Amino acid sequence: MAEPNNALTEVTQGTSQLLHDASEKTTQSVIQHTAKYNDAYATIDSFIAAFWERMPYLLIALIVFTIFVLLAKLFKFFIRKTLNDRSYTKQNLVLVLNRVGSSAIIFIGFLIAMVITIPGFTPGQMMSTLGIGSVAIGFAFKDIFQNLLSGILILLGEPFKIGDAIVVSGMEGTVEDIQIRATYLRSPDGRRIVIPNATVYASAVTVNTAYPNRRCEFMVGIGYEDDIQKAKKIIFMILNNDPTILSQPGFSVNVSALTDFSVKLKVQWWVNTSEAGTSSSMSTVQEQVIQSFAENGISIAYPVQQVKGYGADTALSSPPSKRTEQSS
Repeated sequence: MAEPNNALTEVTQGTSQLLHDASEKTTQSVIQHTAKYNDAYATIDSFIAAFWERMPYLLIALIVFTIFVLLAKLFKFFIRKTLNDRSYTKQNLVLVLNRVGSSAIIFIGFLIAMVITIPGFTPGQMMSTLGIGSVAIGFAFKDIFQNLLSGILILLGEPFKIGDAIVVSGMEGTVEDIQIRATYLRSPDGRRIVIPNATVYASAVTVNTAYPNRRCEFMVGIGYEDDIQKAKKIIFMILNNDPTILSQPGFSVNVSALTDFSVKLKVQWWVNTSEAGTSSSMSTVQEQVIQSFAENGISIAYPVQQVKGYGADTALSSPPSKRTEQSS
């Protein structure tokens, strides 16, 4: 009986020891997890406390930033008012102030708001941070920065302004807007053309409305049998009687070429685009030249071909003309 009792006692003691060890391990594990949770809770509590502590500063920063945004809008309002004053000649300079000035005001407001919100923050820290990635940013946004710089140079240099009719890289239109990134044109057929400023700055630009006086010209051919002096006199009378054609610079009618079928006359004159458009003036003069030549028996030459059918009783030909004929 003694041996079974001893064995039972040992089993009881071993079980008690295991339970004790398990209880200690469980207690230690619970204590460790509780400590972790306490640390997490303490971090969250400190974050919330810091947030509420900085809340007045956040509100002040938001108010300051809002004030600067309103100042930027007020600045744009005065700029637009200046742009509406057509007597002010430096329109592009005003646009530069509008684009760059408003952005600078908002950026300054943002820096002040950051200084108020973040303890120990200084604008120098932001500049140094931006400087670290400036090389990578420059390569990534090279085209964008090139267009921005070109836009500022165009606005400052004023090769053209809003409302001018220009031709650049084979594209023609009226300038609607000059932004920092691109120039917007309205084509003669009513389409919008967006040209990057880098392209505009690096290309030859023709400003059709840079000067009020524009030259018009066209070519007209008369037959070799026609009186050249009479034809020139008729054209001179048409130009002289048109009130929209300027007397200075003077108009001219000259023989420009002798072709196979006609004597080419080049007609040139000047108009003030504020009074008459070049297209309408050219259309009016050419219509009068056609009518006057017909009334005075002067033919406008054109090539004539005569087609002969061999073996046939008749020949198919174009209407008779005084011009030289080609046979085939």
